Amino acid sequence: MASPGNGTPALQPTIKIAEDALHPVRSESSYTTGFRPSVRADTQRIAGGIYNTRSLSRASFDRRSASRLSHDRRTETSHATHDVEEGDDWRAGDGKKKQIFRGRTLLWLAYQSIGVIYGDIGTSPLYVFSSTFSEAPSYDTLVQALSVIIWSLTIVVTLKYVFIILHADNEGEGGTFSCYSLLTRFANITSRDPREEVTIRIERHLSQDMGTSNRHLRAKIENNKFTRGLLKTIGVLAVSMVMSDGVLTPAQSVLGAVQGLNVVKPDISRATIIGTTCGILVLLFGIQPLGTTKLATTFAPIVILWLAFNCSFGIYNLVNYDWTVLKAFSPYFAIQFFVQNGTHGWRMLGGILLAFTGVEALFADLGAFSMRAIQLSWMCYTYPCLLLAYIGQAAFISVNPDAYSNPFFNSVPPGMLYPSLVVAILAAIVASQAIITATFQLISQIMKLSYCPQVKVVHTSRIFHGQLYVPFLNWLLMLGTILVTVIYSDTTRLGNAYGVCVMFVTFFDTCMVTLVALIVWKLSPFMVAIPWLVFASVDGLYLSSALTKVPDGAWFTLTLSGILACLFLLWRYGKESQWRAEASDRFVPTQLVKKDEEGKLRLTDKWGGDPLNAIRGFGIFFDKTGVSTPAVFTHFVSKFVSVPDTAVFFHLHPVETPTVSPDQRYSITHFSAVPGCYRLVIKHGFMDEVISPDLAALAYEQVRKYIIRTACERLGLGKEGHDSDHEELDSTTNDAAATKTSEPTNATTTDEEKTEAATTSATTTSTNIGTPIKMPTGVQKQAAVAGRHLQFRTPLPLELRDDKVSAELARLDRSYASKVMYIVGKEQMKINLNSSVGRKVALSIFLWIRENTRAKIANLQLAMDRLVEVGFVKEI
Repeated sequence: MASPGNGTPALQPTIKIAEDALHPVRSESSYTTGFRPSVRADTQRIAGGIYNTRSLSRASFDRRSASRLSHDRRTETSHATHDVEEGDDWRAGDGKKKQIFRGRTLLWLAYQSIGVIYGDIGTSPLYVFSSTFSEAPSYDTLVQALSVIIWSLTIVVTLKYVFIILHADNEGEGGTFSCYSLLTRFANITSRDPREEVTIRIERHLSQDMGTSNRHLRAKIENNKFTRGLLKTIGVLAVSMVMSDGVLTPAQSVLGAVQGLNVVKPDISRATIIGTTCGILVLLFGIQPLGTTKLATTFAPIVILWLAFNCSFGIYNLVNYDWTVLKAFSPYFAIQFFVQNGTHGWRMLGGILLAFTGVEALFADLGAFSMRAIQLSWMCYTYPCLLLAYIGQAAFISVNPDAYSNPFFNSVPPGMLYPSLVVAILAAIVASQAIITATFQLISQIMKLSYCPQVKVVHTSRIFHGQLYVPFLNWLLMLGTILVTVIYSDTTRLGNAYGVCVMFVTFFDTCMVTLVALIVWKLSPFMVAIPWLVFASVDGLYLSSALTKVPDGAWFTLTLSGILACLFLLWRYGKESQWRAEASDRFVPTQLVKKDEEGKLRLTDKWGGDPLNAIRGFGIFFDKTGVSTPAVFTHFVSKFVSVPDTAVFFHLHPVETPTVSPDQRYSITHFSAVPGCYRLVIKHGFMDEVISPDLAALAYEQVRKYIIRTACERLGLGKEGHDSDHEELDSTTNDAAATKTSEPTNATTTDEEKTEAATTSATTTSTNIGTPIKMPTGVQKQAAVAGRHLQFRTPLPLELRDDKVSAELARLDRSYASKVMYIVGKEQMKINLNSSVGRKVALSIFLWIRENTRAKIANLQLAMDRLVEVGFVKEI
């Protein structure tokens, strides 16, 4: 449904099929409008209409825009010469497409990104110096540590992430797993779900288009099972580690903010702090359904004000205390930090890395925003503010060394303590939004590649397609953060568990993007080697230092991420086993049925060769893939040795757009192997609401329109049955058509018989499909007198012009009026008895999760008295 011309966003469209529309929706014709299918404008009688959810109660609406059929031009053009057996061309171009934003929209998105992405990395000035030093630092050590902080922000965040890694997006999505997904499009390193493989845009470079080293690297990865498994494990581990941080970060940031109340009330009890923290966490996760745009718009002023405080305080301290700390911009002092401090300096990196924790969420949140928006917000605002914040604190500490214990509040200018305390608490509370949004993005990515059971994903914006909300994960994170808060109870213990996963993810990102540069971007290894060596060395230094925290608490996040990774890999292993088991069901209908010499249907020799009986009725077979022959149809036909008069393979296909226009919503193909057999695909966007209590009315209407439309194209007529060159027939055309239709082959026929036959044929109209009626006798006599000079504004109904179309429509009407059947497959998976013990255990867990997460038939809202379940067993 298009947006109104005044720029107001379109309201949410709905596919609504009335529950009581159980009879054929027949055509009505008019002498003035011509042959046009129509139905009553009663909401309770409409089948397949596309509505605005706010107007479902209206009694009438424009049906013409709601019932138009879409069609694949390639399929339609070739329909006259051959039949599309598999009917899967409808899926071309349905994959996710990268959004590009410019102008005011880009500025608005950059503003939003400040409220979400930089909450974590932006609140680091609260604790970096206190976490780095265990005692009052000397001037030289302070300047050296400041130099390491400045160059870490510059190298790790600005150069590596903002200017390089953000380019490694997969159709606009970010994160380590998106890099892996991008590699799978350019290298054959993974198997795919048959339901999704057609929509994935594979862009594998030709061998001759790649350099020798790049080509050999790709070949080694593709041919080495261990390397393929390692890349898969790295991608899944990165997702698991970000999700582990998703449990830890909200607890750390909110608990730290509440503990800041000790500044004004030192005697506040621990129970009060824990209770207040849990209440704020419940509120924080409770507002997530509002969506990224609303939350970012609300949080952005807080983060902007917080960063402005840090910037202005930094300038104030730099001017009033020690401006000589500016020499820390020289990398010489960063090098001297390691030379002079040795092992102690290496251990201090565990505190300095807190200056850029949250950078992994910056990349993962790319799908919710865009590369340009993040680059703009970082370079133009966040990066300068953070640099000035750390420089100002260092200037103050150089004069007051003991101030390192609480660097931000101790360095606040006079009179600004309480305002900065309020803003700091608010900023710390919203700091966890970056990691929460990132987990929503990542769970959506791994679901697309079948590493996780399908859970509900809600798109929260019509404009920004990548902004998501995952209800199940949101409440799971809330429970996890509350448990962590209660168990750890203070930020010191939580801080020990913090940072290890961040450095693992940044190292994984470095390696993955290096492979992307070689295989996808086709860069020379000589161009890639030096940047990789620099970034990997920095990552390695920080990672090795962070690993010293493992015994003190980091084991928790590593253990949690390991458990999550195992579950994701186990699910993927089970899905791959399921795909192999179901591979035997993927074939075109001609491999199942055939016509014998007498033109009767029978099973092919592979399936026994028995003749097929016809079942009077309209059967809708639920097709979960939308390609080849649905497994439920195969088992129905082979077990009952029968086929319905009309069989429709029904597939509901989601697309990565807010809504689907009416002319693109429906796609129908016909199977020549089985008379009366069609595939109906309904495409729906993430903002569309699908209401389907009676799919039969929808299927009948769309199949009928398809028959008429394809016949019109074959006969050279317009879409509604009119001649393509003229809106009305002149007298010559009418006479010619009447004579051609009615003239007997017997040469002795009298002129009176010819006149009567021509008049009868020329004056026949239709109100119901396949039910022609004659005009009154008086009108026929007047027509006979008028003879060749009589003109008609309405051409002959299509079913009278073509016997094949008439028979096809009659079959459709007869089957639909007889009975409606919803045929659903009930697949049961069993483990092969010869499998190893480990395989049996893994597949048993997979089947248990699958059974408890798969969609139930009740969710389809079908009329249960018309439901037929066909059970079949697959061995995995």
